This record gives sequence, structure tokens and C-alpha cells, in this order.
Amino acid sequence: RELATQVRGEFADIAKAKGLTVKAVYGGTSVSEQSKGVGSVHILIATPGRLDDLAQRKMVRLDGVRIFVLDEADRMLDMGFQPQVDRIVRRLPKDRQTMFFSATLDGAVGRIAEVYTRDPVLHEVELEGKTVEEADHRFVPVGSHEKLTKLIELARAEEPDGLSLVFVNTKRAVDSLARQLRAEGVPTVAMHGDMTQQAREKALQRFEDKHVGVLIATDVAARGLDLDDITLVVNYDPPQDDKGYVHRVGRTARAGRTGTSVTFVTPEQLGDVSRMAARLDLHEEFEHEGMKVAAPRTVFSGSTRGRRSGLRGPKRRR
Repeated sequence: RELATQVRGEFADIAKAKGLTVKAVYGGTSVSEQSKGVGSVHILIATPGRLDDLAQRKMVRLDGVRIFVLDEADRMLDMGFQPQVDRIVRRLPKDRQTMFFSATLDGAVGRIAEVYTRDPVLHEVELEGKTVEEADHRFVPVGSHEKLTKLIELARAEEPDGLSLVFVNTKRAVDSLARQLRAEGVPTVAMHGDMTQQAREKALQRFEDKHVGVLIATDVAARGLDLDDITLVVNYDPPQDDKGYVHRVGRTARAGRTGTSVTFVTPEQLGDVSRMAARLDLHEEFEHEGMKVAAPRTVFSGSTRGRRSGLRGPKRRR
């Protein structure tokens, strides 16, 4: 939802100069309100659930679409939106241009790409861009009781000009950690899927305007963030997989700026996080903190695709 509003904002100035109209539709807001004028705009930016809903209610027709862009396709499928996207695609004219953006074309997402496109041309962008190369990757060993104190130290070091994005793995943890930080005098906002759209937009605006310096979020809630001023990403809880790490770190060191990614590692997480660091070629950064990379697990799999991300860390600190 946040990504839809941000993309609309980026389109607005360009569209105005070209005499085009733009509208964004997404869940968490009134269907009747968003349906106004939706059928007459030149550019419609939408989340799949809301667009599918509007189409089924016959509030918008898609048979006149000339260009169809599916962004963050892999994440949409991960979240279970394929049925909605399938229904949307069936309503589109066959004579159209389709642009399919995805972090990977492995497995199911690759098969879906073949179904949605016709005579496709593949453009690949390497992951070794400045977004990750300019980030300083740190893995910090902590006890569970030390995490809050360490986070407060890191967040305060970014004040007053930096922005800190903190990832946890559950909605309940978002609210709990935000309350603890506020109690310690650290201005903090939270964002997760159970909040109303209005509350999420308000929290994001306060963060973007630097009225608060810390945003606590889950992976899903933070996926739409596109801010150049985030100087610190903290994995308070480690990501679920390698791709999650790349997506999180990609929120800092943007637009040629530098940034820092800090991953807390408790003793029970040491093995999993160290193996992830090794797969991402970040073993030097991991071992720099005095920890050792665990031996790889034996995994039985019929495929060897997608094991390496191509992520490279910065030079080791002296």
C-alpha cells in the first residue's frame, strides 16, 4: 500500500507535465471513495487485492489497458496474491505490453512470468549495485537481555539527522519494541499489517519528515518503503532467509549514499545467521566480530538454483 502511494507521488509531476492523470487504489480505505474517477485515468497504480475487488464490482474495466506493469512480482506471489493477479490478467486485452519486475525468476515466479508474457525480452540487473556495496554490514553478538540497550545506543548515534529502520519478525514484537523505545525516550513509530491505512500513512509521514528517528516494522509492512535518508537498518530479529536480508539491507545506502546494516545475533541464532552470512559472501564481516561461521547444513534438494545472491560486502574494516 505504501509503495502504491509513493509510486503515485513519483508519477504525479511527470504526468502533469505530459497532461496525464494518475490515481492509486489500495486496501484499507473506502472502496466507494477510491472508485471515483478510477475508470477515466491514464495511469492506475494498484495493489492486486483492491484492483481485483474493483474489477469484480464492475467499478473499473481493464479491457482497454495498453501497458501492464507487475512490480515486486516475487513478493506478491510469496504473500499469496497469485489468484488475484491471475484474475486481473484474464481481464486484460491480449494485445498489450507487459513488464514483469522480480528479484528472481527461479521456481514458481519464473513459470508465472512465462504465462503472463509473450515473446519476452529479459533484462538482468546485477545485485552488486551501490545499494548493497555501499552498505557497511555488521553482525553483533548479543544476549537476548542486551538487545534493547544496544538498539538504543545505535538509534541515538544516528540522531538528529539519520533515520533508523528496525526489523522484527512479528506484529506483536513491533508494538512491544516501539513501546519500550518510547519509554526510554527514543521517538519511535511502528508499522505493521494490523494497523489501519491511515495510521500507517501517518507513521510513515512522521518518519519521512524526521519528526521521529526510528521506525519499527515487519518485512511485509516495510516492503513499500522508498526513502533515501535511511542511514541505519537494524535486524533486531534476523531475516528468515537470504532474500529477506537483501531486501532489508536495500533500504539503506540508496542514491549513492552510505549506510549501515546491523544484525543482532543471539547464541541460539549463531548457526543459522552465520550460514546465511557465508552464503551471501559476508563471512569476513561476520567473523570480524569474533564469531565463527558454522559448518554448512546437509540439505537434500533436487535443484541447485538460487543458492548464491551475488551480494558483496564492503572492504573489511581495519
